[in-house]
Amino acid sequence: MKFEKIHNKGQAQLFRNPYLEMLTKTHPLVIWGMYLPVVVGFPLYGIRYLSFTFPVAAGCFAAGVFLWTLLEYVLHRFAFHHIAESERARRIIYVIHGNHHEYPRDRERLFMPPVPSLLAATTIFTLLYLLLANYAWLVFPGVLLGYLLYGSMHYAIHAWNPPFKWMKPLWRNHHLHHYKDEQKGFGVSSTLWDLVFGTMFDLKKEKEDKEKVKELMFR
Repeated sequence: MKFEKIHNKGQAQLFRNPYLEMLTKTHPLVIWGMYLPVVVGFPLYGIRYLSFTFPVAAGCFAAGVFLWTLLEYVLHRFAFHHIAESERARRIIYVIHGNHHEYPRDRERLFMPPVPSLLAATTIFTLLYLLLANYAWLVFPGVLLGYLLYGSMHYAIHAWNPPFKWMKPLWRNHHLHHYKDEQKGFGVSSTLWDLVFGTMFDLKKEKEDKEKVKELMFR
């Protein structure tokens, strides 16, 4: 997904149909509003009606958050940056993620919009339920919270400077992913899996290009 020019204004037109185009956009608060009741309600349901203890629920919930960090890495690396051969596949990848690299200041497409998001969430819950049975009610909300934190972190990286010094590697890892090498720095909410799989930038050797960083920021 190499583009001759990174656009600092505007946004990609993904569909000619205005209604389909509208469905490709969302606001972070919309997605938080959709999923926060699930994040809170599913564990409560598991404790009250499925007889899970609080420690079990908390442990499964934490496992779900951890599972999300791996899912985030795998999807970003192998799906969103898949090197496609067919024109149709390239088109799909562009709609899902490539437009963000071409228009990094488009804040309306940092979260997956509601309709495909619900389809993806339903699929993930179904798979977890098939694998874990009733434990899925506890793991799935952890995965959702991980996704919400990931999306919010992604938004923050493109909107503000890191609020704490220990968070700067996350910011730099993602910025370098955008303007230096798209085949590295796949972690957004965590650099753990970049470190594990050897796709982490050597931040001690990489010089920070402040002008290129500005091109990726909303302000």
